[in-house]
Amino acid sequence: MKFQKCRTSREIITALNKSWHPDHFVCLKCDNPISGSTFNERDGSPICSDCFLQYFSEICASCKKPIKGKIIKALGQTWHEDHFVCGGPCMKPMSGESFYERDGKPYCKEDFENIFAAKCKGCEKPISDKAIVALEAKWHKDCFKCKACKEPITANTFAVEDNQPLCTSCA
Repeated sequence: MKFQKCRTSREIITALNKSWHPDHFVCLKCDNPISGSTFNERDGSPICSDCFLQYFSEICASCKKPIKGKIIKALGQTWHEDHFVCGGPCMKPMSGESFYERDGKPYCKEDFENIFAAKCKGCEKPISDKAIVALEAKWHKDCFKCKACKEPITANTFAVEDNQPLCTSCA
């Protein structure tokens, strides 16, 4: 926005490739004169910062308030940068991080696995890779061990005692 004097000794504002008298350089929405050096534009008309924020700013998916600063676009929504956080207990910032999605919320890998992944019957930790399915449960490969000798069972056949696997040697 540039100010200069016109022939009638009034100031002229040059903005948006037009010239305006200051009292005619008004907000498209509230019709109040725009007096500061900052304003916004919509369809070639000036809009004061307050009206732009109220009527045209993106709304944060978390707090439902207009976003003034940096916008995060993820999961089909917009977020304040500091509101785009893990939906799990860690609540760490997810901006610029890879994440998992569940029910419209971002999750870090650790929280996603702890909350949603199947748990190993042997160690009860989340299974994030291939699992052995046996005895109506899922197991990490290294956790599927013989009840007697405690060695991992790698053969396709095994025996069962008290709903626990036994290798063919110990059976």
